[in-house]
Amino acid sequence: MKKKRDLIIGLALIVVLLVVLRILEVNISPQSQWAMLLTVLKKGSIYALVAVSMNLLNGFTGLFSLGQAGFMMIGAYTYAIFTIPVDQREMVYMYYDGGIIQFALPAVLGIILAGIAAALFAFLIGIPVLRLKSDYLAIATLGFAEIMKALFQWDSLGPLTNGSNMLRSYPTPASASVIYPFVVSGICIAIIVMLINSTYGRAFKAIRDDEIAAEAMGINLAHHKRIAFTVSSFFAGISGALLAMFQTNVQAKSFNSAMTYEILLIVVIGGIGSVTGSVISSFLFIACSEWLLRFLDEQHVIGDFTVPLLRSGFRKVVFSIIIMVIVLFFRQGIMGTREFSISGIIDKITGKSRKAKREGGNS
Repeated sequence: MKKKRDLIIGLALIVVLLVVLRILEVNISPQSQWAMLLTVLKKGSIYALVAVSMNLLNGFTGLFSLGQAGFMMIGAYTYAIFTIPVDQREMVYMYYDGGIIQFALPAVLGIILAGIAAALFAFLIGIPVLRLKSDYLAIATLGFAEIMKALFQWDSLGPLTNGSNMLRSYPTPASASVIYPFVVSGICIAIIVMLINSTYGRAFKAIRDDEIAAEAMGINLAHHKRIAFTVSSFFAGISGALLAMFQTNVQAKSFNSAMTYEILLIVVIGGIGSVTGSVISSFLFIACSEWLLRFLDEQHVIGDFTVPLLRSGFRKVVFSIIIMVIVLFFRQGIMGTREFSISGIIDKITGKSRKAKREGGNS
């Protein structure tokens, strides 16, 4: 009965959220001062997915990987390569005679293929690198991301990847509509949550807590690590496809190591081992870094007084201080290992009301 209630309430909240998003989308014009809100919502939902996928690996399985940007790049390129309309390929691949792919897939199939391509690469490199632990695994996956970035810009692969030139002219529904990335990311995060709550998820947590004890309980370490690595990369690839839609073009140099560090920072701020924390911190990170603190980069003059320090780049200084404060006072992140629970909130509210009634009756 309780699960049924939570499901109904959850579905009702999702419907309300989609309605609110649609209202915002219709009423906020691109020239409005609130247009940046839509950008934050789109990019925040994309980063929420990649942060949760990274948390599945780092927080729930205990594998310290820094290759997320590389898998996002694979997903972005795969989506772009296979969805560019045939009549646009001559213009996009102008230096490579129209490229070697002469067909176009629908956007949905392109997203799925992006995830599959990233998962395939993860499975192949996971065979050697998952033997490594801690910092060595992080260095190996970071190196993989840098190698892939150089490989995708290699002229010999130009007929497929367009070399160092950008890919464009593919379908961009995630850029045109705020609901599209929300729905895709929401479905993917829901699948990750179900995986975490399954027997595989419990095996991941056992490996994170104590590998020796997990192996003694009959858990195949190599098999489960490979599953976690592959699944995490699959959803990173999908988030890369969504980011390609959002940016309306793809170029390998934008998927640098700084992107991986941003995603890792989001996971740490939200709480390693908390899906809810990763989602919340994604929107906070994007909102602060790209919207709310923008005024700090502009010089302000009040009468004859010029406000000191406010100039280009000062936003990043303030943002860094905010991050330091969060890390100092919330050492386990905003949510720690806790999750947002509808049933927990309802039980707390109903529990308080019952307590108030009892106290009222006793008085």
